[in-house]
Amino acid sequence: MALEIIEGCVNCWACLPLCPHQAIYEAKPHFLIDADRCSECVDAFATPQCAAICPVEGVIVDELGTPLNPRGSLAPPA
Repeated sequence: MALEIIEGCVNCWACLPLCPHQAIYEAKPHFLIDADRCSECVDAFATPQCAAICPVEGVIVDELGTPLNPRGSLAPPA
């Protein structure tokens, strides 16, 4: 069970300090989530904190590839 940050992440740093397990780390070209550390926040919060704060729509996905973060303010129109 782990979330993933995919291409489209703008490295805004919003998610990094919110992760209760320090599973998010800076990489090139965007932040990534360490699957061994990610608990999807089920042990600490009602919702994944990275997805709740991410301003870019669709860059945080679950294991099925379903976007978790809410409609974002930085996402370009489809």
